[in-house]
Amino acid sequence: MGTTAVELKLEAVVIPVADVDRAKEFYRNLGWRLDADFAFDNGFRIIQFTPPGSGASVQFGTNVTTAPPGSAQGLYLVVPDIEAAREALAAVGVRVSGTFHAETPGAQFQPEGAGGRAGGPAPDRSSYGSFATFADPDGNGWLLQEVTTRRPGRVDGAGTSYASAAELPV
Repeated sequence: MGTTAVELKLEAVVIPVADVDRAKEFYRNLGWRLDADFAFDNGFRIIQFTPPGSGASVQFGTNVTTAPPGSAQGLYLVVPDIEAAREALAAVGVRVSGTFHAETPGAQFQPEGAGGRAGGPAPDRSSYGSFATFADPDGNGWLLQEVTTRRPGRVDGAGTSYASAAELPV
């Protein structure tokens, strides 16, 4: 049947944290853009950060989710240079894994030390093949993936981007 797809764009992902101010400082130290920090009289507080170059953001706060702090895992950050990304994270005090590639399909999603990972970038340095991991102070797990060439159809050439929060439409 011929159906028309409705455009859907992933805008934000909620990550559960125990200490909102500690998480805010962590993501600020990463150099991510603070888009929002709104607190309300009923105890609700929402904070949103956007990684540099990303079209999607992360949100956390108080009374935002019932998920246990640190339970968000496998959050992808695509980078053009895995080693440069690792060095940038380490430079701001983040404990980041060494670069690895999956010898077993899906090994990048397994906990460090679970097996199936080989040290160093993918042997042919293929796009989508090299990884590193880090976690925020609550244990939410981030996965860096080196992507140097996108597969056809993945990139929208007419995409919208903003250089700062001031440019966002109201």
